Amino acid sequence: MQCLAVLAALLALTSAAVLEPRQTTACNNSPDLCSKSYSAITHLGAHNSPFLRDASTSFSTSGNHYFNSTIQLDAGVRMLTAQVHRSDRGWRLCHTSCDLMDAGLLSDWLGEVKIWMDNNPSDVVSLLLVNSDNATPGDLATEFTRSGITKYSYTPPSSTAPQITWPTLQDLISANTRLMTFVASLTPNQLDSTNAYLMDEFTFIFETAFDNTDPSNFTCTADRPSSLRGRTAEAVSSGRMPLQNHFLYDTQLFGIEAPDEVNITSTNAPADRPGNMGDAADACRREWAKPPVFILVDFFDQGPAIATVDRLNNVTNPIGRTPPPARDTMNSGASSSRALPLGLVTLVNQVKNGANPTLGAWIWAAADWSKTLGGWDTSP
Repeated sequence: MQCLAVLAALLALTSAAVLEPRQTTACNNSPDLCSKSYSAITHLGAHNSPFLRDASTSFSTSGNHYFNSTIQLDAGVRMLTAQVHRSDRGWRLCHTSCDLMDAGLLSDWLGEVKIWMDNNPSDVVSLLLVNSDNATPGDLATEFTRSGITKYSYTPPSSTAPQITWPTLQDLISANTRLMTFVASLTPNQLDSTNAYLMDEFTFIFETAFDNTDPSNFTCTADRPSSLRGRTAEAVSSGRMPLQNHFLYDTQLFGIEAPDEVNITSTNAPADRPGNMGDAADACRREWAKPPVFILVDFFDQGPAIATVDRLNNVTNPIGRTPPPARDTMNSGASSSRALPLGLVTLVNQVKNGANPTLGAWIWAAADWSKTLGGWDTSP
C-alpha cells in the first residue's frame, strides 16, 4: 500500500508538470500580435525621437519628447523617426539645423537602438529617417554598419514597388530581421544588394499632412508622396502602408513653429478631447477601410498615446513595458548650462558672413534668450 501511495504521488506531480502552461511569448508586447502581419497592426511612432525637451537640451522648445529613444522603446513605442543632416563632423541627427539642436552622430543613435534590440529579442522596431541633406544609400549604409545594427535589418523582395504582403511579427523575429528602415527619401535605383534594407519611404508608405497648427484640421487625406497628394483612394489601393501624422505645431513670433506642448494631453488623448488621437485614428480607419499602420506623435508618454494604439491592435494586457521615469523639470539645476537658442546662433552666424539682421530679428532673439534664462530679469 505504501508503494502505491508513493506511485500515486509521483503521478500527480508528473501530471501537474505536464499540464502547467508554457511561458507565453509576446511579440511587440503582446502574444496576440505574433501571428499578425507587420502591415496589419498599428505601430506607435515617436516623431523626431532623439530631439528632447529635458535638462540635456536645456529644455529647448524645439524638443519633441521628454524621454530618450531607449525609454520610448521600453514604454511601447515601435517606430522612431529622426532627421539626418550632413555637417563637418559627419552625418548627424539635427532638428532642422545643427545650430538649433544636435543630437549627435547617426551611428551613435543607431548603436543605442541596437543595444535595446539586443536586449529585447521579441520586438520588431521601425526607423524612419528624414534624409535632409540627400545622403546616398552608401552614406547611410556606412553609418548602419558602423553601429552594428545591420544584422537585424529586413530586406524587402523589391526596392521599387509597394509590398502587398508583409511577414508576420513572429516570422521577422524568428528570422532575426527585426529592423525595418525607411528613408525619406532615397532613389530606389541607387540601391544595391549591400544596402537594399534601406527602403525608400514613399515606395512603401503614404502619409497624411504633417504641418498642422489647428486641432480641428487633422485629416486622413494623402499628402505624400506628392504624386498621390489628395488622391487618398489611389494611395490606399496602391498597397502603400498608411502613416498618420498626429502632432501639432505652435506658431510663435515671426512664424517660427515649435512642437505644441500646451495642447498635448488633448492631442494624444484616446477620446473626448479636441483633436484627440483616438477619434482621428477611427476616422482614418473608416476612410481607408483599414487602421493606420503607423501613428506619429510628439511627447509620446502624454495622453497616453499608447492607449489608442492598444485599442486599434485589440491589446488589453500588454507584456513587458516599462513606464517612463519621473520627468525632468526646470528646477533640475540645468539653468546654468543652457545652450544658446536658435535665434542668437543664427544671427551670430549671419553677422560672421557679412549680413545685417533687422532690428526685429535681434528683438526676437533677445526675447527668446531671456525666456530661456527664466525671464527678462537676467541679473544674478
